[in-house]
Amino acid sequence: MKILLLAAEVVPFAKTGGLADVTGSLPPAIRELGHDIRVAMPRYGRIRPDRFHITPVPGSFPVPMDSRTEPAELMQATLANNVPVYLIENARYFDRDGIYMYPDDAERFVFFCRGAMEGMRHLGWQPDVIHCHDWHTALVPNWLKTVYANDPFFADTASVYTIHSLGYRGIFGHRVLEIAGIAEYEFVASPEGTDANQVVDFMSRGIAYADVINTVSPTYAREILTPEYGEQMDSLLRSRQERLFGILNGIDVDEFNPAADPHLDTAYTVETLDLRSRDKLALQQEAGLHQDVQTPVVGIIARLVDQKGFDLIVPMVEPMLQHLGIQFVLLGTGEQRYHEFFLDLARRYPHQAGVFLTFNASLSHRIYAGADIFLMPSRFEPCGLGQMIAMRYGSVPLVRAVGGLADTVSDYDPATDQGTGFVFESYEAMSLYTAMVRAVETHRHREIWRRLQARCMQQDFSWQTSAKKYAELYAHASSLHAQEQPDSPGQVGE
Repeated sequence: MKILLLAAEVVPFAKTGGLADVTGSLPPAIRELGHDIRVAMPRYGRIRPDRFHITPVPGSFPVPMDSRTEPAELMQATLANNVPVYLIENARYFDRDGIYMYPDDAERFVFFCRGAMEGMRHLGWQPDVIHCHDWHTALVPNWLKTVYANDPFFADTASVYTIHSLGYRGIFGHRVLEIAGIAEYEFVASPEGTDANQVVDFMSRGIAYADVINTVSPTYAREILTPEYGEQMDSLLRSRQERLFGILNGIDVDEFNPAADPHLDTAYTVETLDLRSRDKLALQQEAGLHQDVQTPVVGIIARLVDQKGFDLIVPMVEPMLQHLGIQFVLLGTGEQRYHEFFLDLARRYPHQAGVFLTFNASLSHRIYAGADIFLMPSRFEPCGLGQMIAMRYGSVPLVRAVGGLADTVSDYDPATDQGTGFVFESYEAMSLYTAMVRAVETHRHREIWRRLQARCMQQDFSWQTSAKKYAELYAHASSLHAQEQPDSPGQVGE
């Protein structure tokens, strides 16, 4: 199959979060299966052609925008496995210091998506499937069922729309529909609590028009059908739940490999797990903690926001330090109130709490390799990568049973000596504390803990498994698209 993957950010070219990791890792795995997958993204000003060996594609082409056209050019680079990456070039929209948070973001990403589609026409490469990621690309399924519905070039092109998080929907004023060329087409659904005539919700259009919708874990796909997790779009999602699937993200097992990680003090494998204690001692030293192999080290790498469970951690971290004797290493940035709290905690417990309010990729590897327990008590978590990376390094996860955390971590059962972590369900601080008590008590039993670490390290979270499921999803989307004969442009066939 020929697949065009559209995303606002792709590793290694541009990254602000986990979206970029997925869109940089999935295409090479799809390519390994024999499919012709190509990627398109904006050419932001920060993406230097000399650094990424980016070359121009000859010629420019017009992109329809409102009642006019804007010029676009393509530049080309590659991902692993020689996956082509097309960067949409337009200085007015993209030659800026940042990626997001501009007043004209709606227009910028309309241009990117329309430019990607017209760019494929410029190349003469017709995709069987366009795989769209998050709100930035959500109008593409809408276009395929409206403005491109009778276009022979895209007549056989199906759409797959991936929701990474419903919390970021892309809400703009009604004017954007005129810019996108779809104001004349009636929209059949809108999220609850919004006025479809006044507000444009990009994500809801992707959900309503895509041939197939998926999200990044099976549990999250079920959760978003409920009011608790549906972000006021649960009724729209329920109306299309036969088209909704969940596929767990993978991780880059080459980048996250304790046997060959250049960021670590000492490399190790599941067979040489005793060597991991050297990385623990090195982390304790780097964080200014008392060096002791027996003391349980709890690591957390996250944005400091409520969604990641920090409203549970704050009331419990001091009792954990005082009564459970743990050490705590935190890496991340977020809300100022949390910055102030953890800086104060580190001042009062200098040999138990190491706090790094920054983003440091190298240090994150050392936390994965040095922490005994990896903490992710999220309020909601569409997939989560941290718990999978932690397990690869033998750091035992302590998580809440939600989203991808529930799909990847099984609760340790001392009766059967099975499980890969410590799981709690109720979103309450005492539930977190109780799970930590279980983890610390289990950590005292060295042989049991080692078997638990080994099970974690033996889990397969590579992209190969997920890629096969995505390939099946592409084929399913194409089949559904071929079967559908909409009565008229603008109506979503079911």
